[in-house]
Amino acid sequence: MKFSETLKHSVCWSKTSYVLLSGFLLALFLIGYVWWPLLEDYLSYINPAFPIWRQIDWLLIGNFLVMSLLIMLNADLKRDVPFVMIGLAAGFIIETWGTLSGLWTYYTFETPPLWIIPAWPIAALSVNRLYSITKGLLHKVPEAAFQWSYSPIFGVFYILLLIFILPALSHPLTIFSLVVCTVIILTSRAKRSALITFLAGTALGYFLERWGTTRLCWTYYTGGTPPFFTVLAHGMASVAIWRVYKIYIWVLTKFNWKTLQAITPQEMN
Repeated sequence: MKFSETLKHSVCWSKTSYVLLSGFLLALFLIGYVWWPLLEDYLSYINPAFPIWRQIDWLLIGNFLVMSLLIMLNADLKRDVPFVMIGLAAGFIIETWGTLSGLWTYYTFETPPLWIIPAWPIAALSVNRLYSITKGLLHKVPEAAFQWSYSPIFGVFYILLLIFILPALSHPLTIFSLVVCTVIILTSRAKRSALITFLAGTALGYFLERWGTTRLCWTYYTGGTPPFFTVLAHGMASVAIWRVYKIYIWVLTKFNWKTLQAITPQEMN
């Protein structure tokens, strides 16, 4: 498939795009309504003595705008709803692990804060769209380049992972996370897809982590705004969600192939 055709397939709009955007906005409304004290506390920092444009959180707005646009690209509920559910589950497990083990802390001291969980499926969908676009951009890169770079990149990540989790090494969820990462890294056959997903998740993760750590919404035990490893961890989380989605596809192929009609071969690789 030519690059122009790949990009055209990845960047398109449909009625489903607006359904996803409506669901995203509804989630934001419910978070603001249910956790109004948090929103009220956030708004209390606005100082009328200074111009409002200087106090607007442009990074937060930029993150939301970019993710809103991304999730609308090539939207399809048959593919995206499972991705959302996997993202929710992954986000809950990751946030529970981090907050209970003390690796990071939210300013509300919840373990975990439920209001942050909906951000995970939105980020997962955004990475899915970035993956499709990036795969088109890198379509001329030979497969050998991904084969050679896979081990060094994930090897560095794994070393940084071991260093980061040392204070919480005995926690059950730390052991679980370590096992999951080990299995995913050692068993990935589609190295091109794994690396592109990792890079896409890392790129988006930087801006999310930059916002959260500089606004003191969450703080890592190591400090940093953000720590380098936590940016890479978003890439690894994206790969994990992608692998679970592949397992979901495999299960469907065994029991009900008709549900796969909305899923393209590119998305299964």
